[in-house]
Amino acid sequence: MSSTPEKELQATDSAPDVEKHSDVEFKDHAPQDGPGYPTDPAFEKKLVRKLDYMIVPTLMGIYLFAYLDRGNIGNARLQGLPQDLLGGDASGQLFAWLSAAFYFAYVIFQYPTTIYAKKFKQHYWIAAACFGWGLVSLLQATAFNFGSIFMCRFTIGFFESMFGPNIAAYFTYFYTREEIGRRIGIWWATASVAGAFGGLLAYGVQHIHYKFSAWRFLFIIEGVPAMLIGAAIPWILPDRPEESKKLTEAERALAIARMKRGGTPEVARTLSWAHVRMGLYDWKIYCAGITYFGTNCALSALGSFLPTIINQMGYSAANAQLLTVPPYALGGISLCVMSFVSDRYYNRGIIMIAFTAIGGTGYLILCVAPTANVAARYAATFLVTMGTYTCIGIAIAWYPFNMGSESKRAMGIPIWQSIGQCGSILGSYIYPNTDAPRFIRGFAVTCGLFYFSTVVAIVLSVYIYYENARRDRVYGKVDPNAEVDTSELADYAPNFRYVP
Repeated sequence: MSSTPEKELQATDSAPDVEKHSDVEFKDHAPQDGPGYPTDPAFEKKLVRKLDYMIVPTLMGIYLFAYLDRGNIGNARLQGLPQDLLGGDASGQLFAWLSAAFYFAYVIFQYPTTIYAKKFKQHYWIAAACFGWGLVSLLQATAFNFGSIFMCRFTIGFFESMFGPNIAAYFTYFYTREEIGRRIGIWWATASVAGAFGGLLAYGVQHIHYKFSAWRFLFIIEGVPAMLIGAAIPWILPDRPEESKKLTEAERALAIARMKRGGTPEVARTLSWAHVRMGLYDWKIYCAGITYFGTNCALSALGSFLPTIINQMGYSAANAQLLTVPPYALGGISLCVMSFVSDRYYNRGIIMIAFTAIGGTGYLILCVAPTANVAARYAATFLVTMGTYTCIGIAIAWYPFNMGSESKRAMGIPIWQSIGQCGSILGSYIYPNTDAPRFIRGFAVTCGLFYFSTVVAIVLSVYIYYENARRDRVYGKVDPNAEVDTSELADYAPNFRYVP
């Protein structure tokens, strides 16, 4: 990459196809004082509180059932699914394919779904995704062979690809870079809550006797709520600020002004293809993907194999379901605390470095602790969940804001997330039954990936520190609340500063 990307981009994209809000479009929304920014902190605080009430609990509820429907295959494994559909699957290879099917679809479809999500009203898009994966999760209960359950898992991955990557961009429509960390942290902590809740639910289902298999009932009771939430989303979740009917005129004006603090907002349902191309060629996005690869390898292993790993420590299938709850709970607590810390000190990189190392250490203990030392091996799962959930939550809050524009995020987010989801596919194949009870191969691979992610996070953090310092030196320090014109150069704009 050139040392002066601003000049290079000006030469190659002298007239980029960027669509900006016109002065006429914004004239009714501009606050009376200053360069389009609010002058009443109390009113802004009231708006943020209103947004919190509308957005955060709703997205938490959606993601709770998204993660339940994604991860319930791991619980179903201990409830007889392999015996009913996979002919016993002694090697575990067919189950690995089922686990990976979700991520195959997620990787393939998140590029078009994230790019074109910007062309639709956000609350309708999210509603369609939620209803879709709930319906298909319900249909898993009717599966009769490997092919039918595989297609269900693949289709759930398609619908969730409409949601997960797009939510990282959705948060940036409403929250500033100083506010977004704790909101995304609380939202993403729902994944660990889902892991804990899924374990409790599976434990309860396993102790009730039905005329049909317990795993079928599990799919039903976790699929129906997602469909109900999906049907309700258009009446609860706001669309983009400039189009939301859930905000008053004054609130809409303030919300639009807040969007301009991190860059120039774009017209709803439009794309800047120049910025899309920038996202394709930005090396920082690929580094972000590398860090995400390691953490997602761990995440998929937790969702699909943690009950099995604990079961192989000598616990019964039912108790193994129950013992997944404490590690998930600690992972969620760690994420929430670190998200608040990252906002308070306005630094994501240091936390990413520390917790990738913590996750790697957890897997290192699992590698070296003898089978008989159940206490050490179980304690290591707590370090693993802390590292995994904290790093993914911090990554979602860190990387999108450093892309500079909505259209660059539309390309950049699926790039780094798809690289990460390839780690999820890998995680589906490195814990075969033949490696039980030590699972050395899976633990060693994930340990190495976590530590490699630590190195890459250090590189990114150091680059951001020196690049921000260079821009301060060359262009002068900037007011954090000042308007940043990113309409042409995205994050290469002289007044843009990266989140460290």
